[in-house]
Amino acid sequence: MSEYSLVAESVNKTFGRRLIFRDINFKLNSSTIFGISGPNGSGKSTLVKIIANIISPSSGKLVHSINGTEIKPEKLHNYIGLVSPYLVLYDEFTAYENLNYFSEIRGISFDKEKVDELLNKFLLFNRKDDLVKTYSSGMKQRLKFIFALMHSPQLIILDEPTSNLDDEGKEVVYQLVKEEGSRNVVIVASNEKTDLNLCTNKIDLNDYKV
Repeated sequence: MSEYSLVAESVNKTFGRRLIFRDINFKLNSSTIFGISGPNGSGKSTLVKIIANIISPSSGKLVHSINGTEIKPEKLHNYIGLVSPYLVLYDEFTAYENLNYFSEIRGISFDKEKVDELLNKFLLFNRKDDLVKTYSSGMKQRLKFIFALMHSPQLIILDEPTSNLDDEGKEVVYQLVKEEGSRNVVIVASNEKTDLNLCTNKIDLNDYKV
């Protein structure tokens, strides 16, 4: 089994003169569930975007490695699965069409068996051919998990993962986090205590402001 490693070294982020956080350091390996907590506006989503290589830190660095070899930034998308509020779904496409389209963008084959398995797990199989514009907010949130997982990533980043979900949907997510966290690196950014209780270790961004 592949061993994933993520190391943060003195990561700082500012927007203009506004400090978001400073001097964040951690090292994560496979079979870890890591929590990022803090109130709204504390920088959780900003740190998630830095970890996912969507934006850059103001200083410091993050090093992603697989089996001891550093992963090049342009290859990171092959290893990362991201669920976040700012991911956009195409309302005029069906779930299947959305998933197939994003497979093409990622440059991966559309594994129908894997996708059907995930659609079943996230209680969407019977709605896979419906337009996404007919989905509730909770169904759209569950579809984002399928996007994140269909290429079997080694680093799974969940930003506010249970937002818009009912109790049944939350239980599916909690079980998924436990399963994936037993073999991969899972990062949960949330201010929900129930989400953070799944984490083996965590940081509070309020501790990185001064």
